[in-house]
Amino acid sequence: MEYTLVTGACGGLGGAFVDCLAARGEALFLTGRSAAKLQTLAASLRERYPALAVETCACDLSDSASREALFAYADEKRMRFSRLVYVAGVDIQKAAEAYTEAKIVLQSRVNLEGAVSLARGVFLRRGEGCELLAVGSMSAGCPMPYFALYSATKKGLEQFWVALRTEVKGRAKATVVLPGGIPTREDIIENIKTHGWFGRVSALPPAKVAAASLKAVARNKRKKVIGGWNKFLYVLEHLVPLPIRLRVIAKIWGKTQKDAF
Repeated sequence: MEYTLVTGACGGLGGAFVDCLAARGEALFLTGRSAAKLQTLAASLRERYPALAVETCACDLSDSASREALFAYADEKRMRFSRLVYVAGVDIQKAAEAYTEAKIVLQSRVNLEGAVSLARGVFLRRGEGCELLAVGSMSAGCPMPYFALYSATKKGLEQFWVALRTEVKGRAKATVVLPGGIPTREDIIENIKTHGWFGRVSALPPAKVAAASLKAVARNKRKKVIGGWNKFLYVLEHLVPLPIRLRVIAKIWGKTQKDAF
């Protein structure tokens, strides 16, 4: 049996992917930080979809040993994969000087290192067909003061995935999607509000982002900006001189700060 591996499965966007895939009857291998939350999610899915194959394994994506244990569990179960949906991300927003060493490591490893590691692990265990889907961000389009490490790691993720698509051509599909804000938690909803007009027009519900993302990777798109307004903003931001963009971003994103939850 071939599984879809979903990271961040208990989160708002991860949950939207899980709901979409479960409704399609696809076998799921779900991971996140909390074993208890994963077990609760799996029980709910089995209640709604009695025939659905669901496996869970808690994993700290910032830790290489934990990632190795995740695939050791998959190997023990003799899993093959039809898809990776890499949703997990750490969205810390604050001045660079306010970071601790631990938070630098956490955000860098989850947003980029973990994605690279899981892409490799899934590809090496792929079934007859394989889709590698990464959730990037509109934030990757420009350096972002007060969101600098997040935007940098998302840019790295985007560049890796675009290059990976060429490497795996003919053997797997690889797509990175670029959504704007996604109102999944109260702190994110408040954060979107502080971004004013930019936040309002770029935000999309998680179910819409999940559906559009799965459609994009099925079509083997290299990169997909999610949402009509976001496509417009994506083009517009590349027409505005960088110094102006940096000043505007610093003014808006410098108003608030957000730490990893």
